Amino acid sequence: MFHDTLTASCLRSNTCLCVGLDLDWVKISNWFPESSFKFMEFTRRLIEATYKHTSVYKINHAFFAGQGLEEELARIIRYIKESCPQIPVILDAKRGDIGNTAQHYAEEAFLRYRADAVTVNPFMGWDTIEPFLRYSDKGVILLCRTSNQGSAWIQEEGNAQPVYLKIAQRVHLEENPNLLLVVGATQLDPLSKVRQTAPLTTLLVPGIGAQGGEIAGVLDRVQRRDGLGVIINCSRGIIVHQEVKDYFNRVEETVARYARSMPIR
Repeated sequence: MFHDTLTASCLRSNTCLCVGLDLDWVKISNWFPESSFKFMEFTRRLIEATYKHTSVYKINHAFFAGQGLEEELARIIRYIKESCPQIPVILDAKRGDIGNTAQHYAEEAFLRYRADAVTVNPFMGWDTIEPFLRYSDKGVILLCRTSNQGSAWIQEEGNAQPVYLKIAQRVHLEENPNLLLVVGATQLDPLSKVRQTAPLTTLLVPGIGAQGGEIAGVLDRVQRRDGLGVIINCSRGIIVHQEVKDYFNRVEETVARYARSMPIR
């Protein structure tokens, strides 16, 4: 099960750090104008520089699809599973559609790309989540309270209970450890409320670093007594180093620093 694999990975690495591989190859290749780096070579070296210090990888589908690199995305996930199989992979695709279409999105995530978990958007109702849940060994991560500035427009709506807490409550009542929630690091008060509503649910928390979220504030609000229950994603803060000299050493130093700042024990 995804939950068991994730827990074992967090305990092994002693960190709740999630490394986001949001690779804008056009921009990255401009950092190395004199280099003969190829996309897969660069990505393999990036994984080699980070795998010792991460509990999970998150790969944003849009960065690859927008550049016509879907096959490379599949190859990257395959490489992670072959070289560091103890680390699960989240496909950040934010899928959400009616049942028949959702079934194909689930097949894309779990059969084509062989991801261990996928992010989904619950806006269209619970029946759009169910096709993903049929893969009982996979993780399904629902958008709940996101970190973007315009998120309150819909997520805070609701008189008796805001939408994001309705989502958190439904996930809590499902009692499925493979169901997770996305709550942004910049939403500290909602983080506390989500933890109160779903005390056992694991939260995927993006928004650290470039988006302004602070690690200590997140951990204080959502890390459970066993040190688990949260994975904190960092993408740009780790992989964006435009100085070519010692790039991969810089990445390793940065990811190690982040990992130490969010220990399990």
